[in-house]
Amino acid sequence: MKLNKKYLPLLLGTAIALGIFIGGSLDFNDTADSLFTSNSKKDKLNRLIDYIDHDYVEEVNTDSIVDVTVNGILENLDPHSVYIPKENMQSVTENMKGDFVGIGISFYTHKDTITVIRTIEKGPSERAGLKGGDRIITADGDSLFGRDLTNGDLVKKLKGPKNTDVVLEVIRKGEPKPLKFNVTRGVIPIVSVDAAYMLTETLGYIKINRFAESTYKEFKKELTKLKKEGATEIALDLRGNPGGFLGVAEKIIDEFLENNKLILFTKNKKGKIENSYATRRGSFEKGHVYVLIDENSASASEIVAGALQDNDKGTIVGRRSYGKGLVQREMQLGDGSAVRLTVSRYYTPTGRSIQRAYENGNRDYFDDYYSRINSGELLDAEKIEVADSLKFTTPKGKIVYGGGGIIPDVFVPLDLGMQNETITFLQRRGYFNNFAFEQLEKDRAVFKDFSKADYLINFEITDQVVEEFQKYLNVKRKTSIVFITYKEEVKQYIKAALANQLFGTGAFEEVINQKDTMVNEVIHLSLNKDFTN
Repeated sequence: MKLNKKYLPLLLGTAIALGIFIGGSLDFNDTADSLFTSNSKKDKLNRLIDYIDHDYVEEVNTDSIVDVTVNGILENLDPHSVYIPKENMQSVTENMKGDFVGIGISFYTHKDTITVIRTIEKGPSERAGLKGGDRIITADGDSLFGRDLTNGDLVKKLKGPKNTDVVLEVIRKGEPKPLKFNVTRGVIPIVSVDAAYMLTETLGYIKINRFAESTYKEFKKELTKLKKEGATEIALDLRGNPGGFLGVAEKIIDEFLENNKLILFTKNKKGKIENSYATRRGSFEKGHVYVLIDENSASASEIVAGALQDNDKGTIVGRRSYGKGLVQREMQLGDGSAVRLTVSRYYTPTGRSIQRAYENGNRDYFDDYYSRINSGELLDAEKIEVADSLKFTTPKGKIVYGGGGIIPDVFVPLDLGMQNETITFLQRRGYFNNFAFEQLEKDRAVFKDFSKADYLINFEITDQVVEEFQKYLNVKRKTSIVFITYKEEVKQYIKAALANQLFGTGAFEEVINQKDTMVNEVIHLSLNKDFTN
């Protein structure tokens, strides 16, 4: 139910009282006596809501009033204190927990039919015998073919409690009649390590997309594997990583820092300082690490980069990071919803706060990204604005700056080929993936003899395929996009999308990184290294 504009005055009338109510329910250490002399303000709010529910002349969705008011209050605090409505809590929790219960497929609605792109390795669907290209037409006898269902509706139908069964009826090319599979739902990981492989004989690569509960375990597994394969250096790719759990970032940093090195410290409104130190358990303390960051690397990503940079450990490569130096705590509101409230600021080991200013409001704060583009700093390191008053010095004498993000040791400008607006739009809309799927559907047998290594080295996208992609965009997707200037980049993204569907996790990054300027810069630095840890 949408909130009618005529109810907006009610919001103004309840905002202050509701703010006091929320403050009284949060998980602070203060006693009730120190926060309030009485509960009269909370009683006033409860009474007002009751009056609206029972006596107001028209029906009003008081839940909507509360939700909108909570958002309004938090927006006036800082850009990162947010409200999570109860209907969003499950997906938010699953994403940060790192797993969910389901059948373990990625799918695409192809010609009004749910079609399996690929099954999750060792997941329920793979164990049951499903394959890429299978079309699911029923689930527990309920027809899914030709129905106008959203992806959300389909996910709800296929998900369910752990260890429960769902019977899927599937059409498979080459089979004369539909096949039936009994799939037992299980725990499906939401992967946070996108790729881990060797770039050179001694340089390993690990890409982390967020810091979830499962991330450290994933990271440690891949780090151990790469060490066994000969890695004495690691390229840790945190580009586009928005952050996540602080404690998880600390564990990853601990793998690289020696015992008792300061990782970061936090300070709350009362000035209480909490320090976090590395332990003896680090397994890569002697190896060199390159941290790849960009303008979308935020929060926990910046904690990693800042801790290593301030301890003169490794090399930070890329562009200035986002600039988020605030720490949130998630607090339940009792009805299934929650707030993530900023409770402290964090500082890097030299004492830097990398939080960019938000005094002029949230809109100005989030528009800072466009200011960076307009200033030219994504293309030229000389355009990055620094303040001498925020200058700090590392133990080995390197100058670093606070305020507005981590400035890399080695600057790599934005690649206007692989990262131009057209390519980014096509990737975000899923057009490369959808087109790749349709290409595979023509004849999957063409790829059956390709190993991943063979595909990466020898497979090429032809000009004819690019022309088909252009037709796909203009006819099927009804766009007017033309990419004559970016033909080679389009080939690389189509090849990467095909690799992802053929070979699974990590294959996309392995293809894209072949033409990635930042990855190639790290390889160059590694081959021509002149550093000491």
